Amino acid sequence: MTVRVQAWGVIAAVLADSDPAGAAIRQRLSDRLGENPGVPERALLEYLLERRQLDAAQEGAVDAARFPQPMNAMPPQLVERLDSLRSLSRISALLEKQMLMTAFQPIYGLDSKTVMGVEALSRFVSDDGAGAELWFAEAAAVGLGANLEFSALGSAASAAANLPAHLYVAMNISPTSCLDPRLPELFDHIELPIDRIVLELTDGIPDEQYSHFISAITPLRDRGLRIAIDDSHSSAGTLSRMLHLRPDFIKLGRSVISGVDRDASQRAVAACMVDFGTQLGTVLVAEGVETADELRVLTELGFSAGQGYLLGRPSVRPKDWESWNTPLDPDELRHLTASETGHAYPGHGGADRR
Repeated sequence: MTVRVQAWGVIAAVLADSDPAGAAIRQRLSDRLGENPGVPERALLEYLLERRQLDAAQEGAVDAARFPQPMNAMPPQLVERLDSLRSLSRISALLEKQMLMTAFQPIYGLDSKTVMGVEALSRFVSDDGAGAELWFAEAAAVGLGANLEFSALGSAASAAANLPAHLYVAMNISPTSCLDPRLPELFDHIELPIDRIVLELTDGIPDEQYSHFISAITPLRDRGLRIAIDDSHSSAGTLSRMLHLRPDFIKLGRSVISGVDRDASQRAVAACMVDFGTQLGTVLVAEGVETADELRVLTELGFSAGQGYLLGRPSVRPKDWESWNTPLDPDELRHLTASETGHAYPGHGGADRR
């Protein structure tokens, strides 16, 4: 449903209210409609802004008789529709103005000691400072999830022009958006070659979508696209599916990595996943590496690649990206302390996941 259709629905609900106490505020809305002919969403937003000011005045005990029917007295269904409209307007404005940029975090090959790829992470230019996860969740709630994800993919592809040419670029996307027919068209219109792109799934694939997902993604993989999944969606069923899906990358985060250097059970789990990845023929990436001891054990166990604050923080600066042609210095890493590396990695399941 478009913003305009939603706006008309809310306006109709407000104007249909027969409560005499709300006559003045309904008249204000009618006035806004007259001032913005053919643009109901603008009229409604001006009305909502005025209502917010009126509510604030009421809370301050300023001439309560002049401001009848505060928003918290509206029917819950109407409040819900108003909230939905606000979200639609916010996301639509964000998409229209392209208010997002891309940070890249390096992914190191643990054998080569060089950067082999990057993960693209969205950064939003917004007054409220909301994190990427909140923006994507809000967009999905109002039916614009795929639009925002495709915008983020386009932004990442454009920014990747400044990366070293040999690096692959992992871009986050939901399985649902992979079913959108616009996805193949997106790859036809971006300059980044499809064989440098890795789609990193942000959610598990629902049972009812699995066959459709395979059908949609296979033609793109035939063109060179690669797929990554992470352990936050792992289960016995998911591991079984991997045998069929055969992802190009499996990313294991703090649930497996934390304590791998000092906990025998954690090390056993990590070793089992290395064996599983080898049998599957997939690249195993340790995500969220925080200490030099973790990195040492992961390398000994046979992990293919590593990502985390120890190895490199996300950056929006092309100058930082240029340095990723430089080999990793293991001796330098040994001298890093937990305090220097942050020891709190938001890149796994947190605000940096996108």
